[in-house]
Amino acid sequence: MKPLAITMGCPVGIGPEIILRFFASQSTIAAKQPVVVVGDPGVIEWCSRALAIPAAIVAWQPGDRVAQGCIPVFRPDDFPVLQPEQLVWGSPDQQTGRAMARCIEAAVTGILQGHFSGMATCPITKKALNEAGYAFPGHTEMLASLCHSSDYAMMMAGDRLRVTLVTIHTALRDVPSLLTPEKIHNLIVMTGQSLRQDFGIAAPRLAVAALNPHAGEAGMFGCEEETVIRPAILRAEREGWQVSGPFPPDTVFHKAVSGAFDGVVCMYHDQGLIPFKLLHFKDGVNVTIGLPIVRTSVDHGTAYDIAGRGLADPASLSAAVNMATLIIANRNRAGR
Repeated sequence: MKPLAITMGCPVGIGPEIILRFFASQSTIAAKQPVVVVGDPGVIEWCSRALAIPAAIVAWQPGDRVAQGCIPVFRPDDFPVLQPEQLVWGSPDQQTGRAMARCIEAAVTGILQGHFSGMATCPITKKALNEAGYAFPGHTEMLASLCHSSDYAMMMAGDRLRVTLVTIHTALRDVPSLLTPEKIHNLIVMTGQSLRQDFGIAAPRLAVAALNPHAGEAGMFGCEEETVIRPAILRAEREGWQVSGPFPPDTVFHKAVSGAFDGVVCMYHDQGLIPFKLLHFKDGVNVTIGLPIVRTSVDHGTAYDIAGRGLADPASLSAAVNMATLIIANRNRAGR
């Protein structure tokens, strides 16, 4: 069985700690899903000593057996030289940014070369990534570039709610001008396809959230529902998708959580993530859909305010690994 790659994330964030705590809580993990950390063994050891989290850290190379009872770490070629004793928790710089990027690049290359089955990522900081010379606003865009994928999206997934976002990291004032029937239609289709192949839902039921309060109230509070969103829904319906809406945002998530829908297509970042994180703050998973590889991620940031203090919770990393394992199994069953 090919191992799943876990990227280390920012060396001075909570990534190393949640990796240590994840392995400490998964004594038989290799029997279910072999896992290999892509990162710096020295940084993991430094974190282990600093936080008194016992760990047996061993070097791993593609083709090696993944042993139980230890943390196998793959250090990529051209990895920057980090001096753990000189690192400062919560203080990223150009070198830590380069380290984050090399972990991502090596994991993607390993998947494409058949060494890994997929990847689960620990959090990075966009600022240090940019300072290291990578002109991406975040993980998702970098992964899409490495995979040469033009159609991709972010899905936030949990056992009670799944949401996808038409616009992500953009100012709220810019959202209406960025919405088009084409973008919304494409996301409806990508969401449906992911629910089928990744989550094993044969006939996914999709809801589309409106942009404006009360779905525009017949044009009183905005017309985007009729001019932009509804045409996308009608097109997807003609193509055979079970999709409904646009629903008022203050009711659609309750309907989904109550079992009426398998996923909700949202117009902007906070519209989808506020209800999602209310339900799945600790166990939510970020899934990049539309890629030829399987990628899940923790649903939190680098948490520099608690880095190095022994307070990090590995629950989201555990959920990300479990969801990646599920998606890989579903894709294999589907013959992909």
